[in-house]
Amino acid sequence: MIEVHIFNIMLLPSLKNTFWFVNLNFINGLVAPAFLFISGFAFILSTQNKTDELRKFGHSFRKKLGRIILIFLAGYSLHLPILSLRRIIDFYSPGVIERIYNVDILQCIAAGLLILFVARIIIKSDYAFNIFTIILLIISVLLAPIVHQFNFGKYLPLPFAAYFNSMYGSLFPLFPWVGFLFAGTIASKYFLEAHKNYTSKKYIKSIFSIGTIAAVLGYLFSLDSVSTFIKFPQTNPVFFLQRLGYVLILLSLCWYYIEKRKTKSSFVLDVSKESLLVYWLHIEILYRAFWNNKSIADILGGKYHPLACIAATIILALIMILTAKKWGALKHNYKPYVPKFTFVFVTLLVTIFLIGF
Repeated sequence: MIEVHIFNIMLLPSLKNTFWFVNLNFINGLVAPAFLFISGFAFILSTQNKTDELRKFGHSFRKKLGRIILIFLAGYSLHLPILSLRRIIDFYSPGVIERIYNVDILQCIAAGLLILFVARIIIKSDYAFNIFTIILLIISVLLAPIVHQFNFGKYLPLPFAAYFNSMYGSLFPLFPWVGFLFAGTIASKYFLEAHKNYTSKKYIKSIFSIGTIAAVLGYLFSLDSVSTFIKFPQTNPVFFLQRLGYVLILLSLCWYYIEKRKTKSSFVLDVSKESLLVYWLHIEILYRAFWNNKSIADILGGKYHPLACIAATIILALIMILTAKKWGALKHNYKPYVPKFTFVFVTLLVTIFLIGF
């Protein structure tokens, strides 16, 4: 995730047309689908055996809803030029204000989780919930070409219209991106069943096989010789199929690695638990204007060779690892207080934004 942004920012433009970068760029393009997929996967893991408490609006309900709201706020905060709603309205152009509404990966994740959250409360049957999720997956993928041609801004306020397609600059509209999140939800449901029946290894083998078939089919359909005869729209099921295939393969390989190493703790697990913090903080570091209205991305943009990009990636990754471990330790050592501090801090920032001058 960090490498993607570092290379996109720092690498010399002349090198971005080379063979190696084209392939690296495709691999980098798997980060977002994996992020969405694992968010859906984790939703099922975190809500299993807690559906009754969700429906009673208990602690699990408040915790999960608070997490979703936090992801929404983190996503939109990355678009804010300053922390003052009044000054944004008074001094910034309509174009800047429109960009605040753009839907990026965090908003897409939050919207998908909110849909699942509400559905999990309303739909009591696990079977019906699974069918509902499968239907959502199919709709988000198959209807994407149609949805991307429709101007929702004519009928909906811009902040809502931006969620459906890229017509207003959204990089990760719900169609088809939220499909990866729903796919993760479905995969997680069947994984839990396999784990319960002691057939996890068989399930992972099936996931690997399905992923391989999907990746190969996606590759074949994307070949120029095939696309000459089959005209796919810009947003098409092949795009989704190929990337989902690679994500399933990666999921399988990670499972085998963990099983072989018997991993109980590692810095990777520590960082993964704080993925929201790591994502938000590294974006702020790279893109927030802090020096003469310039960001690190502006200062370092397009000036460096691969070795410098690799070095910068390692440095920023180490900073994020240390930050995640420290924050995780604080949450562990001061468990009753950190959630309260987070709530107060975020509430304070939102208040400053709404009434700030």
